[in-house]
This record gives sequence, C-alpha cells and structure tokens, in this order.
Amino acid sequence: MPRRVFSQILMMQLAIAAGVVVLATGLFLAPLSHQLDDQAMRRALAIAQTTAAMPQIAQDLQTTRPSVHGPVQREAERIRKASGAEYVVVMDTHGVRWSHTDIKQIGGVVSTDPSQALAGKDVMQIDSGTLGRSARGKVPLRDSHDRIIGAVSVGIEYDSVRARLIHAIPGLFAYAGGALAVGALAAWLISRRVQRQTRDLAFSDISGLLAEREAMLHGIREGVVALDRAGRIRLLNDEAQRLLHIGDEVVGRSPDEALGEGRTADVLAGRVSGTDLLTVRGQRVLVANRMPTDDGGAVATLRDRTELEQLGRELDSTHGLIDALRAQDHEHANRMHTLLGLLELEMYDDAVEFVGEVVGDHRVTAEQVTEKIADPLLAALLVGKATVAAERGVALWVSDRTRLPDRLIDPRGLVTVVGNLVDNALDAVGGTPHARVEVELRAEGRTAVLRVRDTGPGIPAEQRELVFTEGWSTKKPPAHGKRGIGLSLVRRLAERQGGSVAVTEADGGGAEFTVVLPEALTEAALEPALTAPTQTAAEEETR
Repeated sequence: MPRRVFSQILMMQLAIAAGVVVLATGLFLAPLSHQLDDQAMRRALAIAQTTAAMPQIAQDLQTTRPSVHGPVQREAERIRKASGAEYVVVMDTHGVRWSHTDIKQIGGVVSTDPSQALAGKDVMQIDSGTLGRSARGKVPLRDSHDRIIGAVSVGIEYDSVRARLIHAIPGLFAYAGGALAVGALAAWLISRRVQRQTRDLAFSDISGLLAEREAMLHGIREGVVALDRAGRIRLLNDEAQRLLHIGDEVVGRSPDEALGEGRTADVLAGRVSGTDLLTVRGQRVLVANRMPTDDGGAVATLRDRTELEQLGRELDSTHGLIDALRAQDHEHANRMHTLLGLLELEMYDDAVEFVGEVVGDHRVTAEQVTEKIADPLLAALLVGKATVAAERGVALWVSDRTRLPDRLIDPRGLVTVVGNLVDNALDAVGGTPHARVEVELRAEGRTAVLRVRDTGPGIPAEQRELVFTEGWSTKKPPAHGKRGIGLSLVRRLAERQGGSVAVTEADGGGAEFTVVLPEALTEAALEPALTAPTQTAAEEETR
C-alpha cells in the first residue's frame, strides 16, 4: 500500500530539519575554531609584546650569557607561569635561546624561523616547534636606543584551544537538539494538518484524483466555473469556455472583468440568487446554478438551453393553439346552433350576415394581436384568451402601445406570467358591468414590460403584497384544488429572471399589474420602441 501523505511529509520534514541542524552546526563550528585560534594567537602576541616591553630583559640580554640560572631565564619563567603560556623564549639576533621551558634547549638555536620578528615585524601563527603544535606570537626585542637586539616568542598550547572547542560542542549540540525537537514538532503539526486536508490519501491517490477531476471537468457537456473567496475565476472547463466565448486568460479575473457587466456576470458573482437562472451570452440561452463552497468560493454550472428553447417554443405554440381551439369550442357550437336555426326558418340573408360578422370579428381580432405581438406562442395565447373573455362577457383589449418582437429568451415563462395575470383579471371583473381587461406588452431595449389592467374592484393597499403569497386568496378554494398559486408563481418567474412585479390602482378604478423583466430579449431582438398613436375618440368609444 502506498505510504500516506502524513508519513511522507513527516519523514521529509524531519530529514530537512535534521539536515539543516547538521549544516548549521558545521557552519557554526568552523568559524568557532578559527575564532579560538585567533584568540590564542592574539593572546600569545600580547604576552610577547608585554615581555619585550620590559627594559630589564633587554639589558640582561646584552650584559649576560645564556644560562639556566641566568636572569633572562628566571624572568621568562616567571612570566610564563603568571600568564599560563606554554613557553616564553627570549633569543638574540642569531636565534640563540636565552630562555626556554626545557632548560636543555637554552643556548641552542630556535627551530622556527625568527627572521620576520628580527626584521621588526609582529608575527602571529599556528606552528610546530620543539614543544609541538602551538599558537605563537613573535615580536622584536629592542634596547633603550630602539635597536633590535633580539626577539621574544610566546606559545599557547594548541591542545588547550582544541579543548575549549570540544568543551563548546556539548552546549552547541544542546541548542541543535532543541532546534531539531522544535522542527520535529512543527513537522508533526504540519503533517497532521495536511493529513486532515488530504484525508490521509497517498500522493499517488491525489495525483489520480486530480487526473480524474481534469478528465471529468473537461469531458462533461455542462459548463463549470469555479470562483475563489475573492470572487475571481480560478477554473473553467472546456464547455464553459465554449458557452461563454472566453479562454484561460480570464483565470484570476472577476466575472465583470472577464465577461463585462450584465446578467451573466451577476449570476456568476452571486448578485442574483435562485436556481435555474436564465441568462443570455451572445445568441445562447443558458441556465445557471451557483453553489457556495466551504472555502468561501463558489462553483457555477451552465447548461445550454438554446435548442431546447426553440423546440419548447414550437411545442408551446401547438399547445397554445389547442387551448385556443378548446376555448372556442363552446362558442362555435352556439354559433352553429344559431346558424342552423336561421336556416331552418329560411332566413337566409340573416344567416349570411351572421356568418360574415362572426368570421370578420375573429379575423380582425387575430390580425390585431399578431400585428403587435410577433411571438406566435403569446399571440395564440391572447387570441384564445379573447375568445374565453368573450364567452364571459368581458372585452379583452390589446393596447395600441403593445409592440413585442419574436426574440424572447423564455417565451414559456412569459406565457405563464401573461396567462396567470389575464386569468386573474378575468376572475376579478366577472359579474361587473362593462367589464374590460387591457393587456400591454412592450420591449424597451432588452427589457420586456407587461401591464394588465382590469375594471374590477381593485386591491386594497394593505393587501397588495399579500396577493403574491402562495395560498392566499380572497376567493373560496374549489373542491378540486387550492387558490393563491397563480400570482405567487408570477412573482417567482419574474424574480428568477432578475425582474419584479407590482400591483397598483388602475386609472378609473380596478387593478393594474406591472411586470418588468430585464434582459428578456436577445441582442438580436433590439428594436426601437414604437410609440403608440394617440387614441381617437371613436376608439375610446369602441373600448
């Protein structure tokens, strides 16, 4: 079984910490050794300079012979014992020793070269002589007239320098051990954190999961866009790039920077809430959903509904026509009965006139609707609703200000909104004299504005928000179901598209519902808003 991430990271971090400690210790010991050597040499040089500065030694060197019991030997030994030096050697200009720790060496020539000191230079060195390796300091010895008459050489035993270094190592190792322990603890804590975050998977498992994720993201036929906690895009798959017409260069940017301001950017950024949100990117109709993640970011999915929307529009058009035919069935039966009665009474002229009026009225109504509303689904709906209204004794009027092109993003949603508002208005005016319902549909840029007015009793101001609450109704619920669904559905559909719905009092009484749907039309549907002609008095009388 592959070693888990916890153990792998712990071992690597322990190895790194141990390596760093060993390297730091070695780097510290090297300069410490040089520092101790330098201190020993400077100490030897200082003792030599102090000895050479004593005038009695220079005088004794000139007036006596080198001897074991001579004054130079006695003074040199006194200085050696007082300073803790290994030796203090006084020599003349020929290199002959006048003092030495080993009395046998007195009168002999020194084993190391004294030429630099005899030339007037101070010398510090690590060298080997008759007493072994030592740290040495050599200085010239001058008489009262500042003439060089010899030299003084002082040695510090090198084993004492090494002993100081060895003595410092345990303390250094203690610090190194403490650093290693702290590093091991930090490594363990970091490894535990990584273990929790990776769920103790092996590196090979993580690599496999990453490869599978990449294959999945770029293989599915649904756009995926991931955003970090700052709202910047950090990942998008191939399908998202295709649907949004962007590339990998937008990674690290906000949706507004990558897509420009608009509904699509608002949906990705989370400024529009809801599920299955409709948005348009170019000529494509997209359905978007956004899900927050635990790290403060979010993942948005995009589905292409362009082709489905086209098929749905054709199917809904068919359903609309069927509904219109069903609504007209009862009225046609009554008209056929009337026509049959006229024929049986042999009132042929009246029968011809009656057929002409019926056909002409229907043709005029259909032509008026289709001239103002280009979408066939909405047009069929209003023609059918006009027939239903006529059966109820209500005049359904399409306002002259109505102008709506056939470029709706969600015609089914708008059909639901219009159908519910018209049905609600027909219920409101039922049983009232001169009942009338007016529908106005206008395109303002990419925004669709719908107004439905009626001549009913209206809605009191304190109930204008309650009417959009699901289950709330002023009417008695029917036995087969419940009321209070239509208007709440209208509000949900409007808000899902980033729009709004409100109810106010209509001019002359009654209620007026206004629905505003921003970006309800595609860019190709942008058409200049047509200003409605001023209504004539005759038209007002007709209404």
